[in-house]
Amino acid sequence: MDRDDLKLSGWAVILGASSGFGEATALELASRGMDIFGVHLDRRATMPNVERILGQIRAMGRRAEFWNVNAADEDKRQETVAAMAAQAPAGGARVLLHSLAFGTLRRFFPDDPAEALGKGQMEMTLDVMGSSLVYWTQALVGAGLLGEGGRIYAMTSAGSSHVWPAYGAVSAAKCALESNIRQIAYELAPRRITANAILAGVTDTPALRKIPGNEAMIDAVKSRNPSRRLTTPGDVARVIAALAHPNTAWLTGNVIRVDGGEELAG
Repeated sequence: MDRDDLKLSGWAVILGASSGFGEATALELASRGMDIFGVHLDRRATMPNVERILGQIRAMGRRAEFWNVNAADEDKRQETVAAMAAQAPAGGARVLLHSLAFGTLRRFFPDDPAEALGKGQMEMTLDVMGSSLVYWTQALVGAGLLGEGGRIYAMTSAGSSHVWPAYGAVSAAKCALESNIRQIAYELAPRRITANAILAGVTDTPALRKIPGNEAMIDAVKSRNPSRRLTTPGDVARVIAALAHPNTAWLTGNVIRVDGGEELAG
């Protein structure tokens, strides 16, 4: 396919735009012709990376507006969507990517009960990594930003069906996220908006490095992946960009693996 056939237009809304899959997808979509609305939560120490991403997008001749806010805060969400609506035309948001990776990594039943996952931690993880997709989609559709031809993607993981130490709350959130994608796909199909979950292979991101035992996980994946390497954020970003093409309008409600065959060997 010629590069011109992969040209895109309009705005992309990237939740979690400052690192990992969100960063890579923002840059890839900008390279295909899209302007970028980014939402991220960074402290002062990591803001230079945000400025670098903004600079790269703008150097491509694309517009970019980022908000450093808690994406799970209802008031901030409303304010941010209103600011987006002031800059983009009706239906101007063509892609929504949910790539929020903020949750609690604690065991349900540790040796020390004081270290057990608590109710507040479970609910926060489910809200940020699972439920917030619904609220952002409602806000963007309600504001008229996301309309016919819109594409919604949410980053899930093998943790939705695999058990890892201390991953219980995140696993529950990923299960909820996949369920939410199915419901969104079903309810928005009459509006010609699609929704799919992207199940990336194990990828060396800041989120992975927070999972206990990540080194062993990385080694195991490298040994069983047919290509003998991890998935990269760029691998995933290129697939999302390809799926954002208008010709994919009949693809909705799925969990799409982007892992180089990582699961083929079990």
